[in-house]
Amino acid sequence: MTVPALSPRPGNLREVAEEIERATGLRVEILGGKLVMSPTARGKQAGTVRRLRHLLTPQLSGGIDLYEVSSIALPGDPEDYCTPDLVVLPIEWEEDDEWLVDPGDVELAVEVISKSEKAKDVSAKNGWYAAAGVRTLLVLDPRGGDWALFTHPRDGEYQGRLRGKYGDELLLPAPFTQPVDTACLPVYGDGALERRKRGEQS
Repeated sequence: MTVPALSPRPGNLREVAEEIERATGLRVEILGGKLVMSPTARGKQAGTVRRLRHLLTPQLSGGIDLYEVSSIALPGDPEDYCTPDLVVLPIEWEEDDEWLVDPGDVELAVEVISKSEKAKDVSAKNGWYAAAGVRTLLVLDPRGGDWALFTHPRDGEYQGRLRGKYGDELLLPAPFTQPVDTACLPVYGDGALERRKRGEQS
């Protein structure tokens, strides 16, 4: 399958991104004015999203819900958008004709790191969410069973940062009220072995 021969020019990056998605099935985002392509979620990545949805749903109060494949706009930029693996939004989103979410409406964005993602790409995406003003970002990394919670975005950076391992207590900010059981989340290949070794040594 080939990527369409479209030439990005000012004002048509979204057109190019949409055409690539249609032709290849890849997930395409525009971060910092650059097209970023990634494959659709594999088994354990999709399983992480499913399990997290199951864990968070009982904590949702009236008026908000969990959504997949919903993209967030970067305010003030006509091109940039990002598509988290899971996002918590007001249920009014279901009635919206727009395809981009206002970041001010996002209660929580969740990114599940793929096996092939590089550290610099992860950091760049975290910075994008902070610049957009997304209040809370949860990054789950099944490569080694790690999580990171980012809060209080200001001047393009998250001021609050909390890191842990799967199994450590993870308490999300309001509207969530109960710890998230990260011990049940899957890890990729060798990461599962390393996590078992850590458990045996403790």
